[in-house]
Amino acid sequence: MTFFPLLASESFGLNFNPLQTNLVNLAIVIGVLVWFLRGFLGGILERRRTAILQDLEDAEARLTKASEALSHAQSELADAQKKADRIRKDGKSRAEAIRADGEKKTISVMASIKQGASADADAEASRIRDALRRDAATAAIAKALSDLPGRLDTQAQSKLLDASIANLRDA
Repeated sequence: MTFFPLLASESFGLNFNPLQTNLVNLAIVIGVLVWFLRGFLGGILERRRTAILQDLEDAEARLTKASEALSHAQSELADAQKKADRIRKDGKSRAEAIRADGEKKTISVMASIKQGASADADAEASRIRDALRRDAATAAIAKALSDLPGRLDTQAQSKLLDASIANLRDA
């Protein structure tokens, strides 16, 4: 039993005769295939190459548009950030001005309240002083009137009345 029957035969060797080896037929078939398929495969490959080039041009155009849109969006973002910063600064300055104005108004109101309270306290103190003076004068007059009849005799009363009338004429 032989595993390689071709190697076991005695006619093993190389044949260089082109007619017996079908090299001419193979050359003709390969040539015809190349000639017929060149147009067919060449057309397919050319269409494919054109489609790929068109896709690349479209991709480059889209890349260019996207780059332009990106740069435009970045400039708009930068403008928006500047505007936001400006608004933030204006808001802070307005808030500071409102706070300072509120403080001034509060201080003014507190000062007027203090002045009003002081004026009220002074008026109340003056009213109390006047009331105390009236009460003291009334008490002194009442005491003098109650003590006077026992202390004054007729002659002293007439001197007092004369002095009072003289004072009234001078005034």
